[in-house]
Amino acid sequence: MDKEMTVLQRIIQSANIRQKVISSNIANADTPGYKSKDVHFGDLLKNNIKLLTTNPGHVKKPDDNGINSTITVNNDPGWGDRNNVLLNSEMAKMTENSLTHDAAVKLLNAKIKMFRSAIRTK
Repeated sequence: MDKEMTVLQRIIQSANIRQKVISSNIANADTPGYKSKDVHFGDLLKNNIKLLTTNPGHVKKPDDNGINSTITVNNDPGWGDRNNVLLNSEMAKMTENSLTHDAAVKLLNAKIKMFRSAIRTK
């Protein structure tokens, strides 16, 4: 697989992870004491880069693919019940995330079509 396809695959995986976190925020909008969370693409993509380990003493990739280290908790005090989920904000994040995911899928599909076309013409 070429480098562009790998990056697109990581973007799609990152968008899927962020979707789960945003969905969890929305589901817990009425849960007292719940603090909203978010995942930042840049951090997630950096942590998903494969590390070359040529020596047993090298640092290994985390088992959780770095996901837990990229989830940030919003510690704003929030409302009277200490829940700080803003539903409008979460819906905006979900829309943005969906657009990012859809764009990456379309680019990946176009890349696959190009490979198929090249294979057929040979």
